[in-house]
Amino acid sequence: MLSDIEKRIVARCDALMDDTLALTRDLVRGYSVLGEEHGALETMERWFERLELPTTRVALDAPDFAEHAHRAPTEWDCTGRYNLVARLNADAPGPHLVFNGHLDVVPAEPLDMWSRPPWEPWEKDGWLYGRGAGDMKAGIAAMTMAVQAVREAGVAIDFPLTLQTVIEEECTGNGALACLHQGYSGDFVLIPEPFGAQIYAGQVGVLWFRMRLDGVPAHVLDTRAGRNAIETLVEYLPAFKALEAEINGLPRQAPYDAIDSPFNLSIGKIEGGNWASSVPAHAILEGRVGFPPGMTPEEVMDRVRRSIAERHAELADGSPEPRVEFHGFRSEGHLVDLEAPGIALLSRCHQDLLGETPRTYLSTCTTDLRAFHVSGKINGTCYGPVAQRIHGVDECVEIDSIRHVLTTYALFLHRWAANSGGDEA
Repeated sequence: MLSDIEKRIVARCDALMDDTLALTRDLVRGYSVLGEEHGALETMERWFERLELPTTRVALDAPDFAEHAHRAPTEWDCTGRYNLVARLNADAPGPHLVFNGHLDVVPAEPLDMWSRPPWEPWEKDGWLYGRGAGDMKAGIAAMTMAVQAVREAGVAIDFPLTLQTVIEEECTGNGALACLHQGYSGDFVLIPEPFGAQIYAGQVGVLWFRMRLDGVPAHVLDTRAGRNAIETLVEYLPAFKALEAEINGLPRQAPYDAIDSPFNLSIGKIEGGNWASSVPAHAILEGRVGFPPGMTPEEVMDRVRRSIAERHAELADGSPEPRVEFHGFRSEGHLVDLEAPGIALLSRCHQDLLGETPRTYLSTCTTDLRAFHVSGKINGTCYGPVAQRIHGVDECVEIDSIRHVLTTYALFLHRWAANSGGDEA
């Protein structure tokens, strides 16, 4: 049952939907792939200023961050790279609420597969299209405008509240981690990842790896004089399928024991050679492997190395042993504390708006929730819009689901203040 003031908040959410969609479109226009996030960050800064939210740039090259125990190593320079944060009432009493969302997106190529250019948002049949529309710029717009809706309803936000818009969620998780490293923490976090209006119950660990094979280059007038690195690389693919089966075949704890093959291994990138009329001298494979909560990234690194070494021994083709590297994600999995008071508060907001108890969702991927859990020991969950084809062609987000997340987050904000955040602190 909604109170009169809560009905007023809901009405303001409806009134702010045009602005919420406008912010989503503006963010989509900033095609924020790795290294090119500045446009989306500048857009977010303009909107924060327009909404009179204080803004702070949180650097990814902060002192001592390179040595952080949970930071993923990178192959690019982090100088000048930053997140954008709006923090209210940092010194006020009471538990601190954090909203977190990532501005970065994965590449959309090949672009000719899209109905329209992926950085030009368009709407059709109740869906908003564009790269990042679902994952997760609509969620960022919803969490931002939820703050505005509460304010416009005449409700004071006098408790500590931080809005984090971060980068590198899609490759390292270092953006959110940099916020925590520099004190932008809290007592409970909500992340509007596009898994729909359900309570996120847990996520797997994720490790990225790279394998390089060297061949022997030669002119194609006599291919037997060389050794084709690309053809040799293909011979290793069964080893990765076997590794995936091996990890999924280990004894599993609940609740992942109820999912068939939750720990996926994907070969996401292959490149090699440099000339069509030359036997290729090298081939490189990059992949991602999931693993269960409780297993460490170091253990999975050992499994990857062992799988490749065993396959090399089986082939016995005289080629040098592949070189193995680990870059990007090396994130632990974890389960959400579904008994946390903040989860109960979110569930009540959901039920009062939709008239039903929210379902739970167990993920087979990772999110920035990992940083809060393993580094900050902070309770939290994901609850966001409904999206389709994230990381795929013609990514889109359901507009009505954006409205629901906006309204739920605004109601949560009001009740967090009224209920001292469910005694999270």
